[in-house]
Amino acid sequence: MSRLAGKVALITGGARGMGASHVKCFKQEGASVMIADILEEEGRALADQLGGNVQFKKLDVTKRNNWQEVIQYTEDIFGKIDILVNNAGISMNKSFEEITEEDYRKIVDINQISVFLGMQSVLPAMKKTGGGSIVNISSINGIVGGAIGYTDTKFAVRGMTKAAALNLSPYNIRVNSVHPGVIETPMIMQEDSKETIETFSKHIPAGRVAKPEEVTQMVLYLASDESSYSTGSEFIVDGGLTAR
Repeated sequence: MSRLAGKVALITGGARGMGASHVKCFKQEGASVMIADILEEEGRALADQLGGNVQFKKLDVTKRNNWQEVIQYTEDIFGKIDILVNNAGISMNKSFEEITEEDYRKIVDINQISVFLGMQSVLPAMKKTGGGSIVNISSINGIVGGAIGYTDTKFAVRGMTKAAALNLSPYNIRVNSVHPGVIETPMIMQEDSKETIETFSKHIPAGRVAKPEEVTQMVLYLASDESSYSTGSEFIVDGGLTAR
């Protein structure tokens, strides 16, 4: 069964990692997908690899005018937008004492402001379509504490999701957040953190780090009509980590 047949999805940070996993799955499930990412070479390569109903458009998620350009491009190519996955984000392996104001503002711009810009910018397109689903990728650090900057913004995404869900429900637009735990992606498996992550994974109740595809299955559910009565909620995919 094609769970997203006839739908059009815009996925930020879709060039690699979890975003690329979402893109591949959505295509398999019948959606037309716009990959939106700052990583132009990788994004175009993925779109060329998947072909057909998958396209790429460069997006700096911190720029409102760029959001508007990408949304208009998506409508021009595919005719509408049903789904927005706000997946783009960064982490920074710095302590509270080491992080600079410039670092902090960069994390806020990419992880938090971009989600607000994306939701607000896509609203006119979804209103024309008659509804839609917005999936905001937060983190378990939007549930429990962690690194300064990253935790702050991921809590903010959780809060924005709830506020947006209440505000957009009259337009038949659902908004939910997904909170992954430790996922095997390029962002967390960098050389300076890989050993730490592998050691930490032994303390996860599930006994391992998750594959991106395991998060994708939750994102797929929320993007599809199967979750038609779910809005304003957080969905945790962490192998039991926050259950302790």
